[in-house]
Amino acid sequence: MSENNSLKSTIAVSLTNYLDAGAIVAGASGLTLWQNYLGLSEVHLGWLNFISANCLGAAVGAIIGGFLADKYGRKFIYTYNLLVYMVGVLLVMCSVNFPMLLAGFLVTGISVGIGVPASWTYISESSEVNNRGRNICISQMSWGFGPMIILLLGMCFAPGGYLFSWVETIAHAIGGEALSGDALNVFSSRVVFFSLFVVALIAWTMQRKLEESKEWTATREAENAKGEKGGLLYAFKQLFTDVKVIKTVCYLAAIYLTWNLVASVMGFFQPHIYETAGGLTNEQANMLSCVGWLIVVVVTFVVSFLIDRVSHKLLYVLGLLAALATWFVIIAGVNGTGSLWAFSILWGINGGISVQIFYALWGSELFPAKFRAGAQGLMFFIVRGLSAVWGLVFTYIYGEQGEGFTVAAYCMVALLLVSLIVGVIGCPNTRGKSLEQITRERYGDNY
Repeated sequence: MSENNSLKSTIAVSLTNYLDAGAIVAGASGLTLWQNYLGLSEVHLGWLNFISANCLGAAVGAIIGGFLADKYGRKFIYTYNLLVYMVGVLLVMCSVNFPMLLAGFLVTGISVGIGVPASWTYISESSEVNNRGRNICISQMSWGFGPMIILLLGMCFAPGGYLFSWVETIAHAIGGEALSGDALNVFSSRVVFFSLFVVALIAWTMQRKLEESKEWTATREAENAKGEKGGLLYAFKQLFTDVKVIKTVCYLAAIYLTWNLVASVMGFFQPHIYETAGGLTNEQANMLSCVGWLIVVVVTFVVSFLIDRVSHKLLYVLGLLAALATWFVIIAGVNGTGSLWAFSILWGINGGISVQIFYALWGSELFPAKFRAGAQGLMFFIVRGLSAVWGLVFTYIYGEQGEGFTVAAYCMVALLLVSLIVGVIGCPNTRGKSLEQITRERYGDNY
């Protein structure tokens, strides 16, 4: 595949990451509106978060999607998965009761999970050797654009926002002129989810035209020539019996899990942290979060020019040092807007050189094509599942008004130190090598 074509396919596939991050933030930003409209309790909100794209829904989808991508091809995922996503978003948009809303969050979350391992795998397999890291960074930029744009839309369409008059017009056209109160206000969340539906439709139109991964095709032809069946049972057998594969799974899961436990909390609770620990208004907190995501996008863009030319270990260390500095700001004490800006900027720098970039890159490099997506799906399942549990634990540590935030910060520092130490010790030397060369060096001719 030419460089121009690989860039086009990367952009098309990266929209999956925009939709992933966008679904998480859209769900979080509209929770209060849905709570007021449907009269939901905190237990109901807990269930919505638990089965959403941020937690269990994505975890279940990832392990399904990873093995489907290995069994039926990467293109299979791009042909059908976003149709499922659109169904989930439509359920949320049209919800008039809690079961409909819950089903919408669940279906959307599962679709998000199905798409993630396939997207990272396809990007790596369709990239040139010297542009693989760059293309992964482009994919990562979509994770930054998603929250940034959805937060901006949420603020503009929210009750009292600059574009709420548009929301009122749409709501009255659908629900009648008598529509008012919470039933009117929740339309701002419906409009935000509609934006995700539009992007999903555009992404599906682009992705269904993608060519199948040549590496997957070659691997499948070799399997057929040898009479091998492959599939789900084969993938599980290799993942749990091959020592090198097990070590790789443990290494990648360790660095990604410890970092993601911190990142998942930041993704869902960051505006809340700004309000309770920093004393900002909701509008100020959302705006500062948007700035943080903008920094993520800018830093990732810069890193995209370096990652295929500079030591991975150096970039990995720099990203985690920024993450650690973020939480040391909190330990030192939030004593004004200056410390909040430092917190936001440092975390944005970390997001731009995040562990997730290297997890996505190494996860697609260190496994053979036979079960490359399945291995990533399994790890994503573990990480998102445990992140869901950690999110519940964090709320108890943090407290109602942020009184336990210093303790929580020490917990974050400990997790980030584990990710730093383990990552540096096991950092693989894959830069400048083809996927086939990496597979031969690690596994010989077994795969």
